[in-house]
Amino acid sequence: MKRRTFLKGTLAASAALGVQESNAAQETTRASADRPNIIFLLTDDQHWRAMGCAGNPVIVTPNMDRLAAEGVMFRNHFVTTSICNVSRATIFTGLYLGTHQILNFDQDLTPELEAISYPWLMRDAGYHVGFVGKYGVGNNLPAEAFDYWEGFPGQNVYFHRVDGKWRHLTEMLGDSSVRCIRTAPADRPLCLSVSFKAPHVIDHLPDPFQPDPKYDDLYKDATIPLPETYSDEYLARMPEFLRQSINATRSWRIDNEERFQESVKKYYRTLTGVDDQIGRIRAALRETDRDGHTVIILTSDNGYFLGEHHFEGKWLMYEESVRTPMIIADPRLPAERHGVTVDAMTLNIDCSPTILDLASVSIPPAAQGRSLIPFLDRGTPADWRKDWFYEHLFDYPTLVKSEGIRGERWKYIRYLESDPLYEELFDLDRDPREIRNLALASEYGDKLYEMRKRYRALRTEYVNDRLPHPGFPGRPDPRFGEEAFA
Repeated sequence: MKRRTFLKGTLAASAALGVQESNAAQETTRASADRPNIIFLLTDDQHWRAMGCAGNPVIVTPNMDRLAAEGVMFRNHFVTTSICNVSRATIFTGLYLGTHQILNFDQDLTPELEAISYPWLMRDAGYHVGFVGKYGVGNNLPAEAFDYWEGFPGQNVYFHRVDGKWRHLTEMLGDSSVRCIRTAPADRPLCLSVSFKAPHVIDHLPDPFQPDPKYDDLYKDATIPLPETYSDEYLARMPEFLRQSINATRSWRIDNEERFQESVKKYYRTLTGVDDQIGRIRAALRETDRDGHTVIILTSDNGYFLGEHHFEGKWLMYEESVRTPMIIADPRLPAERHGVTVDAMTLNIDCSPTILDLASVSIPPAAQGRSLIPFLDRGTPADWRKDWFYEHLFDYPTLVKSEGIRGERWKYIRYLESDPLYEELFDLDRDPREIRNLALASEYGDKLYEMRKRYRALRTEYVNDRLPHPGFPGRPDPRFGEEAFA
């Protein structure tokens, strides 16, 4: 088979099979009153501990905390690529970057990818499908594919002049979400995706964190604890290419304690603004008598460094960058399943299969994620993943490309453009802050070799190097051939 036709043919066949199975099930599911409404809430760059229910003693997030108390919170949820356009394509499709190949910001989902993405499949299954907020994949927005659309391309800005008054984008997205809920037909289940811009920074501005001014007094008298790895000493341990990376050079936003306090408080204020809109969304569900039959999913497209390792931003494979919140609140669950926490490792590739499974829509065979529904009522499946593959290939000056694997105890990171090859190995049980790189310690040579082999196996499973794509620059050499695994 020709290289250029492999991906298209594979996804087209998978999509066709998935649609056939979905259509076969639709005759029963369309008439079923058991299909829940689904609200999928996505924040942008939310640190996994930036919720009260995650143990944060400062941030005010009562509505997120209530979702966790009424649902299931996944404490080890990760993204397989920590950059927004790739992560959003992964959330839509349930596919790794190495398969969907959406790497650049101007790449749209192809028709083959749309055919296996959850909004398209949910609409085919009879759902009233809405989208509000930051779409984040390509420049050509698929408004016609949705029953309700108030999405926007790119990053947008936080402040808009409306009827002579300045309004914050987060509140405007809350307005749109409430409007969708109130106008949705009562005889069809609703699937609404709400994609907040917050708490994403506005890059290249002297004041990048921009909450609504009505929260200006919030956290005013609080003191945000400094991360354990905040000091320059931790950055000094890094190789030169990491010390010169965008994560380190952007750390001016938090590089002294005064700026750290100011920036993190503003970051928290933007999230409290999101939390208030979650409260409005839940109130609209009650007003329309949907609250008892609506599943709410809350997660984020990336994690975020807030001074850990003296870094700011995301992109790297450290925990703060790849770990995100994940809560599923299903009011139909028995009371004993409310407030449950799950420690198993879940991924953003699991979002689409979970949404489809909730709606009794067949999961496409191409999907690389798995439904999280078993965790809601039964606990961890016996065959659940023990490790997973990470990839970050976005091409930008001083943005570091890396791949690796994250297991329950061990993490292995491989920096693809380092010369000589630089690797990191962390024992997360003994070193959860990822301070000591054991790849540099000779006594861990056997473990390093084991992790290299597992990395190669997972990379082979999830990355298809045969699949060129317009605009896709190709995979960097995993360095440096067989000898690198010796």
